[in-house]
Amino acid sequence: MVAVSDYCSFPPEVEGLPRVGGWLNANLEKVTALRPDLIIMTDDQAPLVKDRLDLLGLRTLVIPSQTIEDVFRAIREIGRAVGNDQEAEGLEAGTRAELAAIRGKASGRVRPKVLCVVDRLPGTLRDLYVATQGSYLTELIDIAGGDPIAPSGAANYVRLTTEALVSLDPEVILDLAQAVTPPAIVAGPLREEAAAVWADLPRVRAVRQGRVYAFRDRTVVHPSQFVSETARHMAMLLHPEAFPK
Repeated sequence: MVAVSDYCSFPPEVEGLPRVGGWLNANLEKVTALRPDLIIMTDDQAPLVKDRLDLLGLRTLVIPSQTIEDVFRAIREIGRAVGNDQEAEGLEAGTRAELAAIRGKASGRVRPKVLCVVDRLPGTLRDLYVATQGSYLTELIDIAGGDPIAPSGAANYVRLTTEALVSLDPEVILDLAQAVTPPAIVAGPLREEAAAVWADLPRVRAVRQGRVYAFRDRTVVHPSQFVSETARHMAMLLHPEAFPK
């Protein structure tokens, strides 16, 4: 690995590597100077930068990132591209086994209605975005023993009004906003405290019953080999009796 994006945080060793920008501000001069043999990007990123990299004659690999099966396909394709097929097979098999074990422990239990909020304006309930049916996050909720009640959509995430959220009346809300963007507001009336923010919607069962859970680990929002850890975290929140700490 010779460089990473501005958003990469795993493994810890990436902290010492050059940063080459993000989705909209990739530094192509810096990329070219590093002379990489392979540049890996997700299917969401590809429309923004792949054509320019192709024109520079750089080899690219676009990996899928929309579903859990995409995670396994990405593991296989990266393993093949870098010559680590056996390691990739082992990682896939281990992750699949972990997910199956979690599903098994959660099966047969009452499935609470769950809404997964992936983003909102920090400190408020404005500009709410939720994971839609069929996204890898709702797939994980299903594995963890929940009933994902998000609306369907053309993309993995859709904007939702607070009125629509009240109508859905989830029993559990998974709030990933701080995992997407670490809170910048640390004081004053908009201080980012999830419980205080959601207190503005007492009509929602999840709020009344204290079942709004904030996630801060950024690996949660990225489809990767950590999907089993995310599923276990969700399952422990949905069915703590089955997943003691």
